[in-house]
Amino acid sequence: MDLYSIMPVTDLAKALRWFGVFFGRPADEVIGEEHLWQVGENAWVVVDARDVRASRVGAAMITLGVTDLDDILARLAGHGIGHEPVETYGNGVRHVEVLDPDGNSLSLAEAPDQ
Repeated sequence: MDLYSIMPVTDLAKALRWFGVFFGRPADEVIGEEHLWQVGENAWVVVDARDVRASRVGAAMITLGVTDLDDILARLAGHGIGHEPVETYGNGVRHVEVLDPDGNSLSLAEAPDQ
């Protein structure tokens, strides 16, 4: 099974710059007007500015599991991308929400060392 998480945006050029910084690279693939970043073996984040997505702009929410949360947040801060406060859950998972320019939520979660 494959997973495609759609991030509806208003300004494609602005979004491509932002997501390029967020993921640390340009889109891995472009299919028509959709720009895709591969985030797992069969998982993709898709940036889409088409009018058909307009009613959903700012409403997308995803969580990505990461192993280097502090490094990612430092890299983002170096590019002027802020985030909500980092939370630590009772099970030790560290979680933070990052909002794209349209308000879509891209959360990062790091499990404690095993």
